[in-house]
Amino acid sequence: MKMKIAIALALLTGVSVVTVIASPTTNPDQVLRSDLQQQGLKVATFAGGCFWCTESGFEKLPGVKEAISGYAGGQEKNPTYGQVSSGSTGHTEAVQVYYDPQVITYDGLLQSLWRQMDPTDGKGSFVDRGTQYRPAVFFHNDQQRMLAEESMAALAASGRYSKPLATELTQLTVFYPAEDYHQDYYKRNSIRYKYYRFNSGRDQYLEKTWGDQLHPDFTQFGRGQKIDSDKTDISINERLKSFKKPTDQELRNSLTDLQYEVTQQDSTERAYQNKFWNEKREGIYVDIVSGEALFSSKDKFKSGTGWPSFSRPISPASISEHSDTKFFMSRTEVRSQYADSHLGHLFNDGPKPTGLRYCINSASLRFIPREEMADAGYAELLSLLSE
Repeated sequence: MKMKIAIALALLTGVSVVTVIASPTTNPDQVLRSDLQQQGLKVATFAGGCFWCTESGFEKLPGVKEAISGYAGGQEKNPTYGQVSSGSTGHTEAVQVYYDPQVITYDGLLQSLWRQMDPTDGKGSFVDRGTQYRPAVFFHNDQQRMLAEESMAALAASGRYSKPLATELTQLTVFYPAEDYHQDYYKRNSIRYKYYRFNSGRDQYLEKTWGDQLHPDFTQFGRGQKIDSDKTDISINERLKSFKKPTDQELRNSLTDLQYEVTQQDSTERAYQNKFWNEKREGIYVDIVSGEALFSSKDKFKSGTGWPSFSRPISPASISEHSDTKFFMSRTEVRSQYADSHLGHLFNDGPKPTGLRYCINSASLRFIPREEMADAGYAELLSLLSE
């Protein structure tokens, strides 16, 4: 499709078309990549459709030193552009991003990726059709996987899309740099690139989908999180994977009547007559049963509803969502991931940037003030309150 548009431009402008024949063996440019890593840069690999566009998008970000166009996710060794574009190798066009974690985090890169493509289209990307243009996040380690899962969960819950996400999340096995004439294409062939991009419909879609949130400061995302260490950090909630929910009798013995009714029987406490609706101290809110970290005071806001309200959870992975049709209404119930406690409901009338309101029962929560977090075992989350 890109070649067809380039030919059309040539016919319109009178520019002669030169067919470039790639060498059967793609040069992986290992020297460049090795040098970039020796500079202390981190690496991430994403697919967002046409790699001319995603390379351009990432290279414009602060902290990104280089983005290399290439191929990932397929079976053929050292594939050429002709092979990949035929859809026969299983690869998708991808970019490998080398970035300075002191300037931009992996979460910041993910936020940029969502604003560069359509994550709900698993069969292509705008005018480019076929799985060789499918979107994907190729994680390099468990740390990146966890962050991608959380980011994708938040994106899916945002209500921004009418269709479910179709972005592949898989471990990177091997990345093959594309032929040299594809690198920095947006710079070397700016007229053809701009013509292709405009006619692809990409920018029109992104502007409609994101509006005034299309171009945020991407360096703000992920600050305070330990996401770029060579050693995978295990979060509070990750350690809860060994948590075993108490028996019903144990819960009745350890919880107050109201806490039991809310967390185990899905009741709702009274507005303005609950413990944390007007709590203003700094700290975190954890599940009353398991202690899993759920919400931060940084994300608490005055909603006027009489219940504690938050614009987002500490980690989207700590919350599960369920359809609730009780009382002749259709709502989204939220429960804690490990204890399966009923927490409250999720609404799409919250403040920016998420537009979400997590309306939570105080009886489901335990509040841990900032000054007590370290002694309570939540020292690693103190940085959340400093962002």
